[in-house]
Amino acid sequence: MKVIEHLEKANETVISFEIIPPKRGGNFKNLLQALEDLVKYNPPFIDITSHAAEVIYEETASGDYRMKIKRKRPGTLGICALIQNKYNIDAVPHVICQGFTKEETEDFLIELHYLGIDNVLAIRGDESGFKKPTKFGRSINPFAVDLVKQIADMNKGIYLEDTLLDADSTNFGIGIGGYPEKHFEAPNLQTDINFTKEKIIAGAEYIVTQMFYDNKAYFNYVDLCKANGIEVPIIPGLKLITSKNQLKTLPSNFYVDIPPQLADEILAAKDEHVCEIGIEWATKQVEELLEANVPAIHFYVMQNTSPIKTLMKKLDR
Repeated sequence: MKVIEHLEKANETVISFEIIPPKRGGNFKNLLQALEDLVKYNPPFIDITSHAAEVIYEETASGDYRMKIKRKRPGTLGICALIQNKYNIDAVPHVICQGFTKEETEDFLIELHYLGIDNVLAIRGDESGFKKPTKFGRSINPFAVDLVKQIADMNKGIYLEDTLLDADSTNFGIGIGGYPEKHFEAPNLQTDINFTKEKIIAGAEYIVTQMFYDNKAYFNYVDLCKANGIEVPIIPGLKLITSKNQLKTLPSNFYVDIPPQLADEILAAKDEHVCEIGIEWATKQVEELLEANVPAIHFYVMQNTSPIKTLMKKLDR
């Protein structure tokens, strides 16, 4: 079932989660345990991130830096199949532009179609520093709107190769990302919303927002989207702060603002109390969002489910 159908059928706000595949060569058991923890809350869908190859720089013994290509994190497809077929929960794999050709994307989407997976989240992906050579006869999706158009074309039975013109049409529900505090590359929030509207026109059916820590940013974003003719569901995305280090890493990696009240409380606390503060802050956010009857609340869990379990208990879920 498509995400949009889950939202239409629900008579209350639904809860969904996002997880990340294990590191390349890592242990799958931790992810399995995380899934076992999350399915207890009956999420209608679970997102699974995708990752392209990236460039990292390692310091040598002489003090110089050596460029190294870090290969992509595998597992998205297999985890989708597991969630869909073992737990009977709709999987929402992330499909990204960065690091993949249109041809590779089409192959991935065809495999998802074979598995009966009906949902994707189409995003450009973060700049990895690695520019994969585009071989002759291959092409790329420069922006998320181009990726949305490719998926929408497949839903109409339009493929890249003429030999596939008689293939079955896909039936993907397409989600996209939204940025209550604007995408860091956009000059302003209005311009960012204009780009978002282009993706809706191209075929996207719902929006999942970047994490935020002030609900006013979300409510303002929803109002601006509606004022610009965007009527699709806008799902708020939340991530619990569990360590002091995240006061640096979250703003630098995701370009989000941490409210002074929250930041000051965390900085003044002992390390062992930070997670409790983050859970309490998230609890208040969720309660306000539930009162506003948002269509869903999406938690960026990755693999650490302990804070989420505590939060859900506080919410009596």
